[in-house]
Amino acid sequence: MPKRTDLQTILILGSGPIQIGQAAEFDYSGTQALKALKSEGYRVILVNSNPATIMTDPDLADATYLEPLTPEFVRRVIEKERPDAVLPTLGGQTALNLAMELHENGTLEEFGVELIGANAEAIHKGEDREAFQAAMQKIGVETARGKMVHSMEEAIEYQKELGLPVVIRPSFTLGGTGGGIAHTYEDFLKITEGGLRDSPVTSVLLEESILGWKEYELEVMRDTADTVVIITSIENFDPMGVHTGDSITVAPAQTLSDVEYQELRDQSLKIIREIGVDTGGSNIQYAVNPEDGRVIVIEMNPRVSRSSALASKATGFPIAKIAALLAVGYHLDELPNDITKETPAAFEPTIDYVVTKIPRFAFEKFPGTPDALGTQMRSVGEVMAIGRTFKESLQKALRSIEADVRGEFAAMTRDELRALLYPNPRRIEAVIELIRRGESVDALHDATKINTWFLNQIREIIDAEKEITALGPIAEWKYEYWREIKRLGFSDARLGEIVNLSELQVRELRKKAKATPVYKTVDTCAAEFEAFTPYHYSTYEWEDEVRSTDKPKVVILGSGPNRIGQGVEFDYATVHAVWALQEAGYETIMVNSNPETVSTDYDTADRLYFEPLTFEDVMNIIEHEKPVGVIVQLGGQTPLKLAQRLADAGAPIIGTSPETIHQAEDRASFNELCERLGIPQPLGKVAATPTQAERLAEELGFPLMARPSYVLGGRAMRTVRSMPELKTYLKEVYAAVEGQPSILLDQFLEGALELDVDCLCDGQSAVVAGIMEHIEAAGVHSGDSACIIPPVSLSAELLETVKKTTERLALELGVKGLMNVQYAVKDGVPYILEANPRASRTVPYVSKATGHPLAKYAARIAAGETLEQIGLRETPVPGMYSVKEVHLPFLKFAGVQPILGPEMKSTGESMGIDRDPYLAFYRAQIGAKNMLPLSGSAVVLGEGLDDVAATLESAGLSVSRESGQELPDLLIDTTESALLRQALERGKAIVTTREAAEWTAKAIKAAVDAGELGVTGLQEWVKA
Repeated sequence: MPKRTDLQTILILGSGPIQIGQAAEFDYSGTQALKALKSEGYRVILVNSNPATIMTDPDLADATYLEPLTPEFVRRVIEKERPDAVLPTLGGQTALNLAMELHENGTLEEFGVELIGANAEAIHKGEDREAFQAAMQKIGVETARGKMVHSMEEAIEYQKELGLPVVIRPSFTLGGTGGGIAHTYEDFLKITEGGLRDSPVTSVLLEESILGWKEYELEVMRDTADTVVIITSIENFDPMGVHTGDSITVAPAQTLSDVEYQELRDQSLKIIREIGVDTGGSNIQYAVNPEDGRVIVIEMNPRVSRSSALASKATGFPIAKIAALLAVGYHLDELPNDITKETPAAFEPTIDYVVTKIPRFAFEKFPGTPDALGTQMRSVGEVMAIGRTFKESLQKALRSIEADVRGEFAAMTRDELRALLYPNPRRIEAVIELIRRGESVDALHDATKINTWFLNQIREIIDAEKEITALGPIAEWKYEYWREIKRLGFSDARLGEIVNLSELQVRELRKKAKATPVYKTVDTCAAEFEAFTPYHYSTYEWEDEVRSTDKPKVVILGSGPNRIGQGVEFDYATVHAVWALQEAGYETIMVNSNPETVSTDYDTADRLYFEPLTFEDVMNIIEHEKPVGVIVQLGGQTPLKLAQRLADAGAPIIGTSPETIHQAEDRASFNELCERLGIPQPLGKVAATPTQAERLAEELGFPLMARPSYVLGGRAMRTVRSMPELKTYLKEVYAAVEGQPSILLDQFLEGALELDVDCLCDGQSAVVAGIMEHIEAAGVHSGDSACIIPPVSLSAELLETVKKTTERLALELGVKGLMNVQYAVKDGVPYILEANPRASRTVPYVSKATGHPLAKYAARIAAGETLEQIGLRETPVPGMYSVKEVHLPFLKFAGVQPILGPEMKSTGESMGIDRDPYLAFYRAQIGAKNMLPLSGSAVVLGEGLDDVAATLESAGLSVSRESGQELPDLLIDTTESALLRQALERGKAIVTTREAAEWTAKAIKAAVDAGELGVTGLQEWVKA
């Protein structure tokens, strides 16, 4: 069936700020869909409040609305743009829930907008747990014994029947939010109450516990001709009880017999047909009892999911792209496979390799939070690795996660290791070390319920470690030895640890033996057909499948797994570099290990290597490809940490040099440079030990900002106001930092206004591209503070001083590309805090606020162009105000107070644009889900907030200066009281700093006075 011609304009709903459970995979999915629909001639409208993503670039959709994802704002977009259809299946749970609200409140019917991809009935049956259970019962598919309850009274009554433990699953929530496993009656009451509160329909499913069962997922697609294909099976390494987003997962499933797989496949076909998803992808999760083979279906997502991105990258099958095309009428057999160019999308992918995903966590950001994993997702990122075997894939994934914990675990006692066998982020390392110490597979299975097949695979890796030491001197190893050992996934660094040599020594001996990797192709068909898409992974075999060309090549290093402090913003920068260099005539080569991102889409760069971002793996690719340049400055700290070693090994680093990067990051050399240039700095010292830190603190005086050197996202950064506070910091916070780096102590400029400045420099001239004024005062990490472009509180004279200082510093350092500088303005003096001669997390936001793609410019500078040639000669002056606000994940970490500080904790951001700065702030708050009320009650707690209370009262709110029994609609609390956590858990708007309180009050007043706010596309703003 050809595409539908009755549709001209299609609205895509994005997923909003990056958050735990809904991250960069939806930028990848949405970007694929945008490109696919535009290529078919449709006019595409996008609503998404997230500025950090590729999909919200003004060049992708025909009209891009950086507006809050609420029914009210989306209705205004629909009224203005008059789309024929809305596609809600590519924006995660946020888009799906929003589409259902628009359906139920009559907006879609009023404006004649059709839901495509999944209709309202299919969404309801797939997402509403009670309806899903009824549908499964109808087709004879077993679900866990359970019941939907809508009140605590119902829940308490049904729990008596179920007993303990009991699983609590709220309806229509993201990443298991509000759910959990209750082992005690007290836990049951607490989790159920929270689940009912977090569910938008006030219902939770109480289920029998199936802890310890094996867990599998199938990615399924269906078209309107009822053709159904299974894209891949995915098996969880961790048994039931751990959210699949937090589990190590493997594709294809390793321990299913063919009979068992066919049973799951048959059930999947029945399920997708019954639910009614007839134009797109779905993810179906199963549990299998290892004792008797009993199969139950856990849940189904009637949309593109987190696992869909993983399945796409694992197989090369572009699920989101195909889902978008099916939604506009195509059938699977009409769509070509981009990789083979011969087979249709109706062919089920077959793979001849193994993919392993390992999640990354951020518990260290929330001290005191238990790290036990359960049904509520808490990971902040993930890596994927490809190998010919599970062993090779697992070892590559473990080194991709960038957590070198071998020494820590080797120093633990056996009892300490056994104490880590509960579900937690470090369990895999504890299992490996225990097997190394001789713990039996059976004992580990009894303690963890991890399948013995996986445990035996790990045991075979450990056995190989012992055999390596018996092979004789490594310098005498035959090529065959090297090949077999490397095929197990051993890195040069790990081999060096085993044979007591350095990584570089092992590397040289390996190269001398001509033991270098070959690169295989991800082709969707296990090499049955020729593959035309250059998507590769390394292994140690005989045949290399990379096709070389004569074009000049540039390698761009990605940012690895998302984490707090290094998120999708850096993927945005690397993708822009790819596009800019392609336009300049270069063949682009992307290296990354993150399956969530646009950078690892098979059609972003000219060639993609899905490999760990380690010195060995990257250098192997560089030696294989022989590029004219390597870009390390756009992917955050991950590639920057490799820069000097790569340069020393002969890699042609282009753009800002590793020496310049080091000069800016080394405290002593940077201080000397600033003194020579006459740039004011807060007084500071560097201490090598805690004892020296105490002595230097006495010299500097308090308050001080204390932090370890060379950390990301303000890790372990604290404001200390006295010697007892410093001693506590050194003993409890600094002591937990890996490697015990030097300690930086700086005078803390109390109450200072902070600025972020992004600058471009070509080595001959420099231009400030954007100056961001922070809303929160000094003491809040720049990544967690709201900020505004252009600044509103500073004089033209001071801004000119900041511009000239920044540009002079860039030229003096010899920057060739981007540089981010942070200032604190105190008593009219801009003090420089730090300079980073690389892309920062602010690049996407500034690019969209000014209409200038800064990362593209940086890549062009690295390739030899000048700012004059690019056309950027002076600081852009936007005609509107753009405010960035952050999304904070406090709700996922029980008991943690939602307080901002010098250590970054946000996972994502939203952006609000308006000609009025306070209305821009209001839009950004709503976009970040801090739902500022325009009526109702407010409680204002803290000193110096009389004006705030008065402004709120003038806006029509009922204001109290004392806390009462009822939580208000808005809580402003600078006293850090326990009310903040209670308000957060009940979905109330909260504000915790004096500066944000002032902006909030003025924003609410401005919004009340303005009445209904209009909507404006980014393209319109940029033209203005």
